[in-house]
Amino acid sequence: MRQRETNQDAATLALQALGWVIGDATRASRFLALTGIDPADLRARAGEPSFLVQVVAHLESHEPDLLACADALDVPPAALVQARAELETA
Repeated sequence: MRQRETNQDAATLALQALGWVIGDATRASRFLALTGIDPADLRARAGEPSFLVQVVAHLESHEPDLLACADALDVPPAALVQARAELETA
């Protein structure tokens, strides 16, 4: 049961990170351009663990965004990295 709770916590954090990314037009445009995902796909896939892995991996690929997102969500950057790792095994 704890593994399921951990994965849900990771998914919740990753969804919050997604909200942070798409909450700013410049960041959202960059995310869409770099991932090749269009807005309709984003909406359809937002709850999928594999998509949430992409979101956090995207943040990890640009440390300033990872740090800013972690700060905005009031979590350590390592929590986002850990969420990605947990979702990869979900």
